[in-house]
Amino acid sequence: MKQLWVALLVLAALPVQAARIKDVAEVAGVRSNQLVGYGLVVGLPGTGETTPFTDQSFNAMLQNFGIQLPPGTKPKTKNVAAVAVNATLPPFTKQGQTIDITVSSIGSAKSLRGGTLLQTFLKGLDGKVYAVAQGSLVVGGFSATGADGSKVVGNTPTVGRISNGAMVEQEVPNPFGRGDYLTFNLFESDFTTAQRMADAVNGFLGPQMASAIDATSVRVRAPRDISQRVAFLSTLENLEFDPADGAAKIIVNSRTGTIVVGQHVKLKPAAITHGGMTVSIKENYSVSQPNAMSGGQTVVVPNSDVNVTEDNARMFKFEPGVTLDELVRAVNQVGAAPSDLMAILQALKQAGAIEGQLIII
Repeated sequence: MKQLWVALLVLAALPVQAARIKDVAEVAGVRSNQLVGYGLVVGLPGTGETTPFTDQSFNAMLQNFGIQLPPGTKPKTKNVAAVAVNATLPPFTKQGQTIDITVSSIGSAKSLRGGTLLQTFLKGLDGKVYAVAQGSLVVGGFSATGADGSKVVGNTPTVGRISNGAMVEQEVPNPFGRGDYLTFNLFESDFTTAQRMADAVNGFLGPQMASAIDATSVRVRAPRDISQRVAFLSTLENLEFDPADGAAKIIVNSRTGTIVVGQHVKLKPAAITHGGMTVSIKENYSVSQPNAMSGGQTVVVPNSDVNVTEDNARMFKFEPGVTLDELVRAVNQVGAAPSDLMAILQALKQAGAIEGQLIII
């Protein structure tokens, strides 16, 4: 029997694993900053460009070195390319340290391979210069053109990188050492997770040391001395607690056929028609009785009965309390196409039979 070629990942209902604070949250204000600049790459083997802004930039560079071209002279800049330079400045990066940069052509240059970036100022959002970039490019792409006009291009020859290509000239201030509190921002906003995190910190440091501000932020009282604050944060970020379970979601990628079903997704009573397939899911309950004098409790244990047939009947029928995992497995057994399962999920959601969000990307 054919297997459904939908790549299906069902998150099993397993106990929640403890997570460190550093794995689910970050300190507010301690973040990277984006830098960008405009410069020239020289030394290209005829793969540069001749554009108005490249000529203007080239003439301005010559003037900075005291070279004045005669009026009406048009320089040949086939070995020069105008580029945009961007970098990410990590938090706490100090003056004199170096960072990696990416250099991208913004004109009609064919390739940046073999080129050298001249001194380029990298500015932040406030317009201040925080780093200066310069160096030889490493370009992973290539291009070749034949005499008949045929062309071969591999990867992207107009983008290169320079490892440690920019030197930091100015530090970016951050609020880490200011105030009496540190604020942690969760990567995934959740009221329950925020409250559990605050409770874990209070259980470790003492009452009223931490409080959940909202679904994202937890504020923690911290020492003012900067060295003590570093040691305090080092201990606190490794504190473990149990984050809350995520919301019930079904993620469907219509392009790749990938379906991800969250562990808390449940079905309500409903019936839909689809093709010549019959899926019947029934929930039976049995009573589990403990042995005498064992101290246990009598519990009701669900027992799912899933039957799938492929005939002229076209009704999907299931009872409440059944997980979507069981429906997916039943459809998978008959070798249905990915579009069948996606259509079933959409129909169930429109009928209000799915307890959870259906997200199609």
